Amino acid sequence: MTQRPDTHSKLFGYLLWLFGFLGSHRFYYGKPVTGTLWFFTFGLFLIGWIVDLFLIPSMDREADLRFRDGDISYNVSWLLLTFLGVFGVHRMYMGKWITGVIYLLTGGLFLIGILYDFWTLNDQISIRNSEPRRFG
Repeated sequence: MTQRPDTHSKLFGYLLWLFGFLGSHRFYYGKPVTGTLWFFTFGLFLIGWIVDLFLIPSMDREADLRFRDGDISYNVSWLLLTFLGVFGVHRMYMGKWITGVIYLLTGGLFLIGILYDFWTLNDQISIRNSEPRRFG
């Protein structure tokens, strides 16, 4: 049996869970619809947030199976998006320099780009990790 890659971290998931009543851990594990629902309902009125304490291990396993491992770290990317996203640092880290600079100059493309990245960052990383490595 081959070992599956550990693309997402349970520890990081639990740290995000502390703010999970805003859906951050759900976005991290690739669940943007419920992440948005948690955001607008404060974790389904905190009940869903408490239940998620026990669901994080299964969300972690599912994310590890769903997303592709590679040179770009999901944990680093999510950390950069969460705290420096408005400056485009997460995009620069992924090698998307042009959009990173655009985010830097426009406040994360007027925050709409940040919302887009919260919905799609895992897929963006997975696509970048599946591209052939460039040397040079």
